[in-house]
Amino acid sequence: MSTITSDFHIEGMSCRHCVDAVEGALAQLDGLEIKEVGIGRARVRYEEHDVSSGAITGAVEEAGYTVQSVERVA
Repeated sequence: MSTITSDFHIEGMSCRHCVDAVEGALAQLDGLEIKEVGIGRARVRYEEHDVSSGAITGAVEEAGYTVQSVERVA
């Protein structure tokens, strides 16, 4: 099993409502641990066999925002 911590850089977030919307969308994904969500960024931790980065990106996009890039944190 490989645990991954990644920063998702998100476009379109500008306020606390945006942060809450992204955090709520991510909270719906089983197996995802939300480390921090701030304006323009979400840091999450997950097991790669439980959740894919595509599913995380999809949740962010369903909330109305765009993932610009994903950076794996060492």
